[in-house]
Amino acid sequence: QVSGGEDEIQQLQKALLDYLDENTETDASLVFSRKFYIAQWFRDTTMETEKAIKSQKDEDSSEGAHHAKDVETTGQIMHRAESRKKFLRSIIKTAPSQFSTLKMNSDTVDYEDACLIVRYLASMRPFAQSFDIYLTQ
Repeated sequence: QVSGGEDEIQQLQKALLDYLDENTETDASLVFSRKFYIAQWFRDTTMETEKAIKSQKDEDSSEGAHHAKDVETTGQIMHRAESRKKFLRSIIKTAPSQFSTLKMNSDTVDYEDACLIVRYLASMRPFAQSFDIYLTQ
């Protein structure tokens, strides 16, 4: 379960990174997995920001009536993206062995929970969200 207040995705990412960090001694490939997830999430955040900026520019050239609403939405996306990037940068700067000291006071994630988190985060990716459209076509 995810407690309120902080970004839900960020909490799930933190839990998954905690799990990967705890089990790096038993499986060396988890070090690569941890680095891959951090890089992928950073890239996703950057792409989300670029799409928001592009959609704002498209709205500026086509319509002016909904402009204030779109700027607010774009501002919220930019703020959320910057907080996620800041979180990921702090993890990148922290050595994996030191990362365990940053853990939240919560239950540890076991293998089944980690698999569930990975499935949930993967379902949030654009390809997974548009898979039904691909099947229909």
